[in-house]
Formats: sequence, structure tokens, C-alpha cells
Amino acid sequence: MKCSVLQLIRRTTHTNFIQTLKTTHNPSHYYALLAPYRLYLSTAMQNIPQDPNSSEQLSALNKHFSTFSYVRNNRSEDDRLLYSRIKTSPCPQTYPHLVRWYNHVNRTMSTGSEAEQPGKVSRGQPTWYRPDENTAQLKIYNSLTRRKDTFVPANGMNVTWYNCGPTVYDASHMGHARSYITFDILRRIMTDYFGFNILYVMNITDIDDKIIYRARTKFLLDRYRSEMGTRDKNEVLSEIRQSVDDFKLKTSKMSAEDPKLKMMQKVLDGLAPVLHMDDCDLGELLTLASMAMETWLDTRFGADVTDHSIFAALTQHWESEFHNDLRDLNVLPADVLTRVTDYVPEIIEYVQKIIENGYGYASNGSVYFDSAAWRRDRGYLAKLKPESVGDLDALAEGEGKFTDINSKEKKNQVDFALWKSSKPGEPFWDSPWGKGRPGWHIECSAMADSICTNQLDIHSGGEDLLFPHHDNEILQAEGYSNSKQWVNYFIHAGHLSIEGCKMSKSLKNFITIKDALKKNTGRQLRIHFLCHSWHGGLDYSESGMSEAVTTEKYFNDFFLLVKYHKASLGEGISSFTKLSPLELKLYENLQECQKIVHNALADSFDTPTAMRALKSVVSDSYTYLSEQKEQPNVRLLIQVAVYVTKILSVFGVVSSPDKIGFASASEGSVSTEDIALPFVKALSEFRDDVRTAARELKAHDILNKCDNLRDNVLPELGVRLEDREVGEPAVFKVDDKETLLREKKQRQEEILRKEREKAEKAAAREKAAREKLEKGKMSPDQMFRNEQYSAWNEQGLPTHDAKGNEVTKSQMKKLQKLQANQEKLHKAYLQHISDLEI
Repeated sequence: MKCSVLQLIRRTTHTNFIQTLKTTHNPSHYYALLAPYRLYLSTAMQNIPQDPNSSEQLSALNKHFSTFSYVRNNRSEDDRLLYSRIKTSPCPQTYPHLVRWYNHVNRTMSTGSEAEQPGKVSRGQPTWYRPDENTAQLKIYNSLTRRKDTFVPANGMNVTWYNCGPTVYDASHMGHARSYITFDILRRIMTDYFGFNILYVMNITDIDDKIIYRARTKFLLDRYRSEMGTRDKNEVLSEIRQSVDDFKLKTSKMSAEDPKLKMMQKVLDGLAPVLHMDDCDLGELLTLASMAMETWLDTRFGADVTDHSIFAALTQHWESEFHNDLRDLNVLPADVLTRVTDYVPEIIEYVQKIIENGYGYASNGSVYFDSAAWRRDRGYLAKLKPESVGDLDALAEGEGKFTDINSKEKKNQVDFALWKSSKPGEPFWDSPWGKGRPGWHIECSAMADSICTNQLDIHSGGEDLLFPHHDNEILQAEGYSNSKQWVNYFIHAGHLSIEGCKMSKSLKNFITIKDALKKNTGRQLRIHFLCHSWHGGLDYSESGMSEAVTTEKYFNDFFLLVKYHKASLGEGISSFTKLSPLELKLYENLQECQKIVHNALADSFDTPTAMRALKSVVSDSYTYLSEQKEQPNVRLLIQVAVYVTKILSVFGVVSSPDKIGFASASEGSVSTEDIALPFVKALSEFRDDVRTAARELKAHDILNKCDNLRDNVLPELGVRLEDREVGEPAVFKVDDKETLLREKKQRQEEILRKEREKAEKAAAREKAAREKLEKGKMSPDQMFRNEQYSAWNEQGLPTHDAKGNEVTKSQMKKLQKLQANQEKLHKAYLQHISDLEI
């Protein structure tokens, strides 16, 4: 009976191993049969110690090799790696089996067909030692596991990514910016740094309960306003007052913890002064009462709104505004954009398949997901936030304004709508279950699968979508395909707060993207986001944005300084110089920065650490320039600037990675900087010569004109000029004109602020002096002669109070101190009068 090769390896000795193989197997298969031997050895040594030279490690290896036999000139890669880590030949008496293995590998280290003989020069190549692999692999914080998982795409370097887009019924706000800037940064890192090929799909929710209500009420309110002028004023006034009364009643029934209560109460407070004025302006009153009138009108006439174009007009307007906001934030457009209204047929087919698979049921024209059937087969109802299962408030919010979570149509309270039967006043599509429209959760599952065929590498959205939206998406998708895992990596952007508080219209901190861009640029917002964890909380605040502006300026000043030195870079071999110790140190700092950045980005896109590393290498460059007494190594500075530019370009902060620094807002295909630099250099050098001559001649008018050129003329042309110490040439930089003018305006405002503060302090001092003089008019011996006292001494100090009681010693001391102070004030007053007379 023939035994297995592994049995031969373990049970035979080296001397009879080959002969045993030849007698128990077909000799022609001899070399092929060595493969299991190599596989066995590799498997047994898969955890090779980094340092195997301790006695414990050597003993373990000796025991490990006690059962091994070896084939001449045969060694595995693991043999070679372990051999390279053992510093000296082990002791034969202590580790005989390890020494046997060590000598065997030593004999095979020559790649020739025969082992090397003493005194004979080998003709084979010497052994090549493979470096240890220490490059960090990309890991992503995965909401499905709540840990950082190694990223492994399902299809090589090709990645499918679906991102939840907006519900377009209002202006995009900073909460939206949090998600879309965040995922744009991650997407750019994966494509431009790690080299993945990403299919990025994003949806637009253009049919939803919020959209229906907003479109309907806007249409009804606009119609009411246009017809108001032809109607009786008292009738209109009565209707508005009736709507406000209904609004008050609704407010009185709200919980004190309801976040909308404060805002609604403010509406009522604003209406109070004018609501019952018979001569009030109806247009102004309707504007103030619009929130109350919307509900009043929708209750009475909402069911009559049947024109689908009314809903489409609203969503098309706000979708267009949304894309404009993304453009201003420098967010890359999606590769594929899916709108719900374009995919209704696919959604209907998707719902039908879920029903066929036993996880959906029709009821009164609607279709619901059967949570009981799913729980019976799979045992869970949520993968992302299982602790939230049963949160009826969250489930109700997910179902929408017009859906009752306690509806009798459902088998279970936690069942959710896949397809909603349309009521009067709602848009509808024909379906096997009647006229209706898609539920909110189903749209993403169906559209993602339509593009990415039932498997997603990445799915993303805001943290607020974890439950129930994304958990319900998973149930639907896996119920449709009967798969175990629809998404491999679920990622969520952290919440955004405003000055430490939740963003809310009632708190007056609701900030649209357009509002934010009036204060800061899209680049500054992105820098602020980069300096914070993408899946942690982010506070949008004045102090945070101030730090972002400072960081932007820090990088920009460095880029401009490098460009200044670049202008003086020679040509040919003279531009290459030997690296000094200072330059070697800077080069090492650059390499360390590159290592830190790579490890940080591989560690679940840790951009805060990467940004700190970039600022650190810029700081190192400034240190080098301050310590370098001779001409700096411009090529090294350029290398640092190019790397920093490259990483900032990966982050979407820099738009032109092939140029150093930030591109000018007005810069086209031809760099104005490259054209202007020679002229700016000539002008700067000429100005240096003029200033030197003017200082020698003490020509202050000429020096003032040089300052005016620096402060007012050149900024208008996009040129920054910075004077240095006497005798040193000015530093010239071609910068963004808008940035320079903004800085100029800030300097002027700062000057005005200081002058204003100075004037205010002077006015306060003058006022205090007047009050002091006014107080000093009274003579010290008269200051206590009032109804509080009944007797006084020669100095005018009270001796008895109004009731005739003698003033105590402690009281007398206080009165004497007050009188002494008044005496000083009175003398100052008399001196002031005397000075005026003179």
C-alpha cells in the first residue's frame, strides 16, 4: 500500500526519503511530489519569529525541526527567511535538530546545481535577501463591525461605492456639507493615493413625504397670496386668524422637550402684536403666519393638488442648487446619479421579488417588509444598530409624515413600507398593488443593485442614517437576493454641531452651505474637516474656522516662499549641490513625514495626523532656512513643497497637483505666475535699490511711495512684497489677488478697530475726568451735612446720626477716610478752575 508524501516526510529519514518515494510512487512524478513537502514546511512555519535568537525561541525551533527530513538542494522561502534571522550557527549539543536544518539550508544557499565546496568559487548567484514587508495596508472603520477592518475589494482594484444623496426639498446646509466633503476626501484618497478604480453612485430622493408636503403647501400658499387681492379683506383676515388659532392648539399639545416647540412659539410671539389689528397689512401678516397657514391650507385643499409638475418643479430647483453647492465646495460629481422617479419600474420589480422570497406582503394597496418572517429565518432585524430595534420614534421618522406607524395594515409594528398606497394629493405610479409610490428605504436598495448588481464594496451616509434607514436597506437587499452580506464596508460621517450645539432653526444656528461660503472659502471648510476625524463629531465654530484659515495661510506662505527661492534657481549642473548636514536632516524629516502620512491614510483615513505631519515638515523647512547661513538648497525645498502640494491635492485642497501650492482663482491653462515672476523680480530688485538710496538721502517721500507700492499697488495686481531687515532683499510672491485684497481689507479694518478702541478709551478717560471734577465741586466740610445726621464737628464730620445717637468710632474712621478723598478731589477741582482762569 502506498503511503502519502506527508507521511513519508514525517516518518522517513533523509537517506531513504528519495528511495522510498521512488518505490512507492511513479518515478516520473517524483519532482511533482515534492510540492506537498514544501507546502507542509510553509504551513508549519507560517509564524516565523522576528528575532529567533533567544534561548526560548531556539528551543522551540529545535523541537519543531525534530520531525523533519530534507531533500538535497531544496529549501523554501520560509527556510531562507528564518536562516537570515539567525545570527550565528546554533550549538549542536543543545539544538541538534535545529543545527541539522541550519546546515541543510546553508548547503543550499548557493543557487548552483551542486552545493558549494570549500576552496571552490561558486558560479551561481549569491543569495538575495528579501526585505521585510512593512507597508501598511488600508484599513477602514466599518460600521458593520465597529472596528477598523482591512479593505479587500470584491473585484481586485475595482470598487463599487454607493452614497446616500439628499432629499431635495430645501437648501443644503452644513450637515450636508459634513457628509459630502467627508466622502469626497475619502474617495479622492482611495483613487489618487491608493489607486483604486471606484464606481461612485449617488442617489437623489425626489419623491418623499417631506417633498410632497413642501411642494403642496408652497403651491397652495402662493396661490392664496395671488388671489388675496381680489377677496374681501375681513374674510382673509378671519382665515388667517383661524389658522393661527389651530396653530396655537397644536402647540399647546406638544411636549416641552419637542425641539420644534421653541420655534413655533416664536412664530406666535411675532404674530401677537399685529394679529388683531384691523388695519394691518395682509401681505405682511400672511408672511408672519405662513407656517400656520401652510397647515391650514393643506388640510383643506391639499387633496386637490394632482399635477405632478408641482412636485417636480420643487425638486428640480433644489437639486440644481445642491449641485451648485457641491461645485463651490470642490466636491467631485458622482459617476452615476440615480433619481427615484427614474427608477420606479426597477423598484416595483424589486418589491415583487422580495414578496416572492417570502419577506414582503401587500396590504390595502401598500407593501410592507415582513419583519417576523425575516427574524424567523435570519434571527436579527438590524446589523448596524441592533440596540435600536424597537425604537418607535426612529421608525416613525423613517416612515415619513404621512405614514402611521401604528397602522392596522401592518402585521407588526416594526414592519416598514416598501411601497406606499398614494392618497389624494400625492403623486402616484401604477403598480400590481394599485396606484402608489416607493417607500423611502427601498429606493437605495433597488437603485444600488440596479447599478452594482447585488454587491457593494462600500456604502456611505451620515451617522443619522444608521437606523432605521441603512439597517432597513440591508434587510431589503438581502431579502431580495437571499444573500448573507449585501455591503462589505458601511461607513458613516460623524455628526456636525454648531458652536457645540445641534443645528436647528429654533436655535437660530441653521447654516446653509451658501451662508457658510459667504464667511469662508470651500478650501477653508475642507481644511477644517481634514483636521478632524471623518467618523467622529465635528464642531463648526468661529474658532475652528479661524484655525483653518491660519492653516491655509501657513501652507500658502510656505509655497510662496519656495516659489521665491525657485526664481533664483540656476540652470545646469550648478543647481545640484552636495547635501549639508542640515539638508540631510531636512531630507530625513521629509521621508519621516511621508511615512507618517502613508500610515495615517492607511489607518482608516486619519487625515488629522496626516495634516499635522505636513505642517511639521513645513516647520522643519523654516527651521532649515533660519539655520542655513549660505544659499539654501532650492531643489530640496522644491521637493518638500511638491510633496505637500501632492498630498493636499489628494485631499482636494489643491486643484493643480502639477504646480507648487494653491492655484490662483483666476488662473487659466497658462500660469500667470510663470509669466509674471521675471518682471516682479526685476521690479522688486529695482525697488530695493531705490529704498537703499532713499534711506541714505533720508528721502522720506520716496520711502513712503515705496511702501505705497507694496501695500496698495501690487496687491491689486496679485503680488505680495515682504520687506526684510535693512540690507536684505525683499521677498516677492505672486499670490491670489482676492486673497491679497481680503488681507488688505482685514489690515485696514484692524487699523480702524485700534483707532476706534483708542478713541473710546480716550472718551472714557475724558468722561471719568469730568465726573471726577463734578464730584470735586463739593467742599469736604459740606459733604455730610444732610438729613442722615443731626450734629457735626468743626471739620464738618458727623458726630450724631438723625436719631441723635452718637457716631461710633468705626463709623467715624470710615467718614474721615471719605472726607480725605473728597478733599483731594476738591483741591483738584479748584486747581482746574484756577488753570482755566489763567
